[in-house]
Amino acid sequence: MIGRLEGRLHRVDPGTVLIDVGGVGYLVSTTLRAFQELTNRESATLWIHTQVRDDAIVLFGFPDRLELEAFLKLIGVAGIGPRIALAVLSALTADELAETVAAGDLARLQRSPGVGRKTAERILLELKDKMAVTSMGRGDLRGDVVSALVNLGYSQRDAQRTVDAVWPEAGDGDLGDLLRLALQKLTR
Repeated sequence: MIGRLEGRLHRVDPGTVLIDVGGVGYLVSTTLRAFQELTNRESATLWIHTQVRDDAIVLFGFPDRLELEAFLKLIGVAGIGPRIALAVLSALTADELAETVAAGDLARLQRSPGVGRKTAERILLELKDKMAVTSMGRGDLRGDVVSALVNLGYSQRDAQRTVDAVWPEAGDGDLGDLLRLALQKLTR
C-alpha cells in the first residue's frame, strides 16, 4: 500500500493532482482545499489512502495528516464513500469537521455537496465519539489533552467533560499537569 508520496507536481486540477515520484506519475484524488493549497507549487508531500477495487487502484491524497485521518473516519461511516468524504473535507477542515460533529451542527454538514439530512445525521451519530476537537485558543492545550485521552481509549465525550472539569484546577499548568489531573479524575 502507498502511504505517502513526495515529488514534483506535474499537474494540479480541481479534485486531482498528478505527482511525479522518481519518474512515475501518480494520479491522486484530492479535496478542493488541497487544490488551492497546491496550486502554484512545484513539489508536494501527500499523505495517501490507497483504495483497491476490482477495476482500479485509486489514490486519495492530503497535504495534512489530520485531513487524512478525518477522511478515514468519514469513509468508515456506513454509506459514506470517498466522493462524499472528499466533498465534506472540501467544505470543512478536519478541525471544523470535529467541531461540527462535537456541536451536532446538522446544517453545517448539509452545506457539503452530496450531503443530505440523513447522511449528515449518520455522520454526526457515528463520529460523535471518534472526532477530537484540537483547536481552541489556549484551548489548544485543552484539545491536546482531550486527544491524548481519546488515544488512551476514553470516549470523546468523557475526555471533553473531564478536561472541562479539571481546567480551572490546572491554572497555568502544562500539558503534563492537565493530563495528570484528567487521568486522576477519570480513574477515581
